[in-house]
Amino acid sequence: MNNSRLRLYVDSQFTSPYAMSAFVVLQEKGIEFDLEPLDLDRLENRAADYASLSLTQRVPTLVHGDFALSESSAITEYLEDVFPQTPVYPQDPLQRAKARQVQAWLRSDLLPVRQERSTLVVFYGLKSAPLSTDAQAAAGKLFAAAQALLADSSENLFGQWSIADVDLALMLNRLVLNGDSVPPALADYAQRQWQRPSVQAWVRLQRPPM
Repeated sequence: MNNSRLRLYVDSQFTSPYAMSAFVVLQEKGIEFDLEPLDLDRLENRAADYASLSLTQRVPTLVHGDFALSESSAITEYLEDVFPQTPVYPQDPLQRAKARQVQAWLRSDLLPVRQERSTLVVFYGLKSAPLSTDAQAAAGKLFAAAQALLADSSENLFGQWSIADVDLALMLNRLVLNGDSVPPALADYAQRQWQRPSVQAWVRLQRPPM
């Protein structure tokens, strides 16, 4: 099945942080794939043909031969197992577990930041009003965790780059690119991660007008 061409379904505005994560892994591993945008505003993700592929009817969904998989962290871990060349997770089991912890946390917590700083600010430059009290508290939690993870002044979370770095940088850039106050070391970290070629390949995709 490794010889089958892959398809990655993403949102047509290319703003999903989770679609971006899967896209970056495919780029880092040098895997050829077809990018299939879906217009979520037109509910193309609920169409029968897509619903038959995607268990969650969300993006991203990866199709590899006759196998389909949804949820970005499941996709990135699958790609790591099936295409182990050019790893995107730490090789040490403890560090790999920590990378997965970071991914799971960023997807399940910090809701006020995700609500008040949507990725439209990241990819369309659409800035938002000042953070609410709840969002300020969530941002403080984000900063504290990121500073603890990067306490040794490393350029990456776990020594060698991993996909968790991209996920964390994106969360930080929700705030950085809106002009919110972010600790300088974390802003610098997010900017460095943003310049990675695989990340820039996503950033430079042609997006439809708002």
